[in-house]
Amino acid sequence: MSSSESGRSPQVADVVCERIERLIVDGVLKTGQLLPSERRLTEKLGVSRTALREGLKLLRARGIIETEQGKGSFVAQLSGHTPTSPLMHLFSSQPRTLYDLFEVRSLLEGESARLAALRGTEADFVLITRSYQALVEAHTQSLDASAHARLDHAFHLAICEASHNPVLVQTLRSLTDLLLNSVFASVNNLYHREPQKRQIDRQHARLYNAVTGRLPEQARKAAIAHIQSICENLKEIENEEQRLVRATLRLEGWA
Repeated sequence: MSSSESGRSPQVADVVCERIERLIVDGVLKTGQLLPSERRLTEKLGVSRTALREGLKLLRARGIIETEQGKGSFVAQLSGHTPTSPLMHLFSSQPRTLYDLFEVRSLLEGESARLAALRGTEADFVLITRSYQALVEAHTQSLDASAHARLDHAFHLAICEASHNPVLVQTLRSLTDLLLNSVFASVNNLYHREPQKRQIDRQHARLYNAVTGRLPEQARKAAIAHIQSICENLKEIENEEQRLVRATLRLEGWA
């Protein structure tokens, strides 16, 4: 290899890094996702295999990707807020933070729904429709609460991705496990109550129709109203349980 070629190689590797990083930021490549084969990447990026390998080496050094022998390279866990961190443990162990989390969801998802209605492409709406249909079809299947919660979360995340705001998407993704806890709480406590279940279904339908109908302000209001309604219903369930406990204690002569 000539000196000029060797001088060009790091620059090509930087281009490889930049393009793959852009795919990650845009949500095309997601955390934990296996990267395409070297052959496919060289074709897609229009670079040599040597340049690709140098680019992947830089990405590994930056902690953007990880490689496992015999499996290949995949997108690393980029968020520092892992479920095993002390902060995440504190959040998930304290019941009151569930309502703090709903406040955050209201802020994030209200804006992401508005932006999705404004910026969403036809391809985005196809993905949102798929996730919405999967959620609707789940009502006719005997899924456990955890599986239903994941479908619910996937629907909201598909809307967020259609916002085309990578920071907003990554922020929501970093809260995935905590958000799944909140969605699980909703599904577990509300879906077996027929009036609340019908209410949630109507709210999901309004949100879906507003986003795919390109009605940004309606989409924002629908997302916020949905989350606030769930929060209020869960609080009422808690109050019912506390009243039941107090009444039982009085009945048993404890008060």
